[in-house]
Amino acid sequence: MATSAKKPVQRSTFKPQDYIVYPAHGVGQIEAIEEQEVAGHRLELIVVNFEKDKMTLRVPVAKAKSAGLRKLADSPTVKKALDLVTGRARVKRTMWSRRAQEYEAKINSGDLLSIAEVVRDLYRADTQPEQSYSERQLFEAALDRMAREIGAVNKVSETEAVRLIEAQLAKAPRRNAKVADGEGGEDLDGENEQEEAA
Repeated sequence: MATSAKKPVQRSTFKPQDYIVYPAHGVGQIEAIEEQEVAGHRLELIVVNFEKDKMTLRVPVAKAKSAGLRKLADSPTVKKALDLVTGRARVKRTMWSRRAQEYEAKINSGDLLSIAEVVRDLYRADTQPEQSYSERQLFEAALDRMAREIGAVNKVSETEAVRLIEAQLAKAPRRNAKVADGEGGEDLDGENEQEEAA
């Protein structure tokens, strides 16, 4: 009986109907907080529905923090993320496989600012060289995660959130025609960036 006095304290962080971010899956909505008996122990579980993925996840309340479950970003963080995508792409001069792993880790971190960096770095305007299939996949995954969270925070549809992000991306300094004419635009951009910084 003494344990039940502790539970409302844990429960107060997340409430049913709240939108939350789970690092590996993005934005979901808490359907309920329920108790279940698992292997003779009573566990309090947060039931999260990811409507777009048609998936339901149950996360023990005690493990919510270590699993990376968090509330949606606040408005200043959303503004910072949108400002971030208007910056100059920062592409490291390393092998694509290593960069792809870094991008994937940023996307799965659940951190809105890290995801915004991936969107900024992998974005290609129509005038720029085509992306590889894997670049496009990572860009779309990052854009999707970012749009879902911004849409939930701003209470707009995901489509409207994507338009908002794309409008910000259009303002960003772009790799220009010199790069579009050559192969491997991102490496050239890395060189340009270093020259500009010097």
